[in-house]
Amino acid sequence: MADLLKITLVRSYYGRPAKHRKILQGMGLTRMHKTVELVDTPAIRGMVGKVSHLVRVEGQ
Repeated sequence: MADLLKITLVRSYYGRPAKHRKILQGMGLTRMHKTVELVDTPAIRGMVGKVSHLVRVEGQ
């Protein structure tokens, strides 16, 4: 089975660029302190890298 990343939104996306909000929405992070488990792929890693200041990642 592929490795999973637990990603939690820990900072608000209000006042951030629309691109950041779309990335968070694409990952399924729609509200504060919500945690999603996503498969560890290069695409997900890239998305996390763009909003790393807003999220906490576990399971690396």
